[in-house]
Amino acid sequence: MSILESLFGTRARKASAAGALLSVNGVGQPRWTPRRYDRLADEGYVKNVVAYRAITEIAQGAAGVPWLLYQTRGGRRVELETHPLLTLLDRPNPAQGGAALKESLAAYLLIAGNAYLEAVGEEGGPPRELHVLRPDRMAVVPGPYGLPSGWAYTVGGQTQRWTADPLTGGGPILHLKRFHPLDDWYGMSPIEAAAFSIDQHNAAGAHNQALLQNGARPTGALVFKPGEHGVPLSDEQRRMIRDQIAETHTGPRGAGRTLVLEGDFEWREMALSPRDMDFVNARNTSARDVALAFGFPPFLLGIPGDNTYANQREARLALWEQTILPLLDQLRDALNGWLGPRFGDGLTLDYDVDAISALALRRERVWDRVRRADFLTVNEKRAAVGYAPVPGGDDLGGVRRRGDGA
Repeated sequence: MSILESLFGTRARKASAAGALLSVNGVGQPRWTPRRYDRLADEGYVKNVVAYRAITEIAQGAAGVPWLLYQTRGGRRVELETHPLLTLLDRPNPAQGGAALKESLAAYLLIAGNAYLEAVGEEGGPPRELHVLRPDRMAVVPGPYGLPSGWAYTVGGQTQRWTADPLTGGGPILHLKRFHPLDDWYGMSPIEAAAFSIDQHNAAGAHNQALLQNGARPTGALVFKPGEHGVPLSDEQRRMIRDQIAETHTGPRGAGRTLVLEGDFEWREMALSPRDMDFVNARNTSARDVALAFGFPPFLLGIPGDNTYANQREARLALWEQTILPLLDQLRDALNGWLGPRFGDGLTLDYDVDAISALALRRERVWDRVRRADFLTVNEKRAAVGYAPVPGGDDLGGVRRRGDGA
């Protein structure tokens, strides 16, 4: 019998047979993320307007959705208007409100592919506070059965460590991560998938800025023709010409000025013009790829060439259905498995779908289909849209006689 079996009984045998192979070379040692978070954050969020806008709107959208709490009583799910868990989510710590904490949690998940939430309080009991931790400072400590045995958080040379349950991997730290096909411990950021497009978009912006600072003139050479006498320019003459051009003809204030020189000179371009590079289309293509990596419809960013949606309302509905709602599903499931049991059994968190204005189009379509379904009773229709039954609403014949069915 193993040590785990002697301490925890036969439950230890339910671990994955392949789980132990994940940690064979690193049990007990912190395993840092193999990517540079600071580079991802700087290039993909701080310096790229498309990624910044996509991450901000997704995170703020998810943070603005209110949470509901239900308790199972006698086989029925009852909504709780007030509860310490709702109070904690509304005011998680002295420095943040609930919306700010959820926004930072979602933003970290999108930027780094990983997000961490710390519960402060008695071990196993209801937390007093919740804190979001920076992903670049956190390291997962692999355990012997393919689950984390703990976490290490390092700031300024000092490290805070937490231990995890050897059977469930649970503890005071909640680790949210996106799917990564090549890493067992850390998630993959959308910025990694869009890295080339982000670099291209940033490089195009830097090129445009440099071009404007150079008087909107591309790189070129001023060629002197010595004529029949064949006397070339001296070093002093070359220096004087360069200084004159740099002083009076570069930068925004020098744009458009006429250059007057003595002798026979010819201007030769040394680089492709923005038109030759198809500058605008190339930048729009990069921006479209960046937006798609985050699941953000390019139509909402005003990027031309995106004809997927007929109008902004449909594009915003797609953003919520394909991107923000799956993010909320992941957060809800994680909180229900990690935070809910600390407050007692039978508690279930969920987000309020009806409070999302962007989904009004979807609700209208559902209501219209239900209203037209003459094979359903009134109560069946009410149940389909989330309303309680009414007396006499189970008579299908009565529904047909009324005609409207609702």
